[in-house]
Amino acid sequence: MAGLAAAGLAASVQPDRWWKPGEGRVMQESTDYPNAAGSLRVLLVDGPMDTRGHPFFEPLGENGRACVTCHQPSDAMSLSLDSIRRQWELRGHHDPLFAAFDGSNCPDLPQERRESHSLLLDHGLIRIARPWPPRDHDGSPIETDFEIEVVRDPTGCNLSDRWGLAAPEPMVSVYRRPRPVANFKYILAMGFAVDPKRSQPLPIDPETGQMVSGNLMADRRVLSLEAQIRDALQTHLEFKGRLSPEDIARITDFEQRVYAAQQTSRVGGDLDTGGATGGPATLRDSPAGRLGSQGVPVWSEFNAWADAGKDASLTPGQRAWRESVARGAQNFRERMFLISDTTGINSPMGFGNPVLDRCAFCHNMSQMGMDVAPGQVDLGTTTRPFADPQPHLPLFRITCTGEPHPHYGRVIETHDPGFALTTGRCADVGKITLQSLRGLAARAPYFSNGSAKTLREVIEYYDRRYNIGYSEQEIQDLVHLMEAL
Repeated sequence: MAGLAAAGLAASVQPDRWWKPGEGRVMQESTDYPNAAGSLRVLLVDGPMDTRGHPFFEPLGENGRACVTCHQPSDAMSLSLDSIRRQWELRGHHDPLFAAFDGSNCPDLPQERRESHSLLLDHGLIRIARPWPPRDHDGSPIETDFEIEVVRDPTGCNLSDRWGLAAPEPMVSVYRRPRPVANFKYILAMGFAVDPKRSQPLPIDPETGQMVSGNLMADRRVLSLEAQIRDALQTHLEFKGRLSPEDIARITDFEQRVYAAQQTSRVGGDLDTGGATGGPATLRDSPAGRLGSQGVPVWSEFNAWADAGKDASLTPGQRAWRESVARGAQNFRERMFLISDTTGINSPMGFGNPVLDRCAFCHNMSQMGMDVAPGQVDLGTTTRPFADPQPHLPLFRITCTGEPHPHYGRVIETHDPGFALTTGRCADVGKITLQSLRGLAARAPYFSNGSAKTLREVIEYYDRRYNIGYSEQEIQDLVHLMEAL
């Protein structure tokens, strides 16, 4: 144990980026993973930890996966397209990552063929099968106020007699990015007792009777870490048994001790020097759930770099990059534009349509860039007319049978109904839980459906969606900021 403790005192670079299920590696207290923008640092509070026998790292189900398979430390505890392709080149469909149930476009496709796994290999997407009609947390069906039909189904899964809407147990297959399993102190934080995006109280965890943030999953289909673990075991790991309360507690304990963020820039150097306080140590040591406008302004950890040009110890490239990050942070907080036709913002919150505000209007949590006010928002990334063309994804037609959608009307076309697959409400079509903005450089592609391949494409989508009119310099500054997170 003394040797393990000594090994954890300084950041180490793992010789093998990919964590295989059950390999029994030691997870250090601090580990750096190089990426195209610099390096990511993963911190484990009270580390190091021998992962042998730990239920997060062991293959528990029938397909050979462990939780770590889709939540790789080198990918900010998510899964990058580079890692996915590397595993296919090494092992093809035999790697547990490409398990037929959700690591392929549909389980009944020929699994040895690359095209059967194209959504994972080309877009980083895992299949998520949701019951139709939706089910409440006790398993009872939810009465819906919309009908759903398949317009286009390139994967074949939604029209399948076994896996689709016509199956004996009807399902809707949507395809989403794995969310990061890190920085949960912030993800679980509750800044308000209500979900203003629905004008309702925060959801209650049926197991504990306690209010929860509802920010764990893209569609809020589970409310607690414990419920998320059971959901993932049954679906992604195809685990047929029942994990003991002790093992579930070991997983939740581990997940709440992991912090991940970019630590260095290949151009600008270390992110916690020159007066800046970037990197995961600030996440680890700061209180969670603070509203930037009332406490520490979001991304103010880079404010000191506004004067980087005066630092003679830096190279010209370092000075220019650091000043760009500081400008990007200021732009994020202050650049005003009109936000329109966005459920969860323009309605039902009462801000008006459009409303004049900034990126930090929603991405307002200090150190994290999530929303202090929990709830789901429709940015249009999955829904016409705003979504970029996604011919590889299924397309659904939603017909509201009650009140029409406040912005799309009675008939909606979408690649992913999002939160509506949990609530059964037409007004929730397209709404997705806001994600953490940390460790972005390590886990491309972006948005829930992987529709932005690069950070620049993220900025350009917002620019088009809200007619912001960013200059080339503003785009570069915002990209550099995102790379520093």
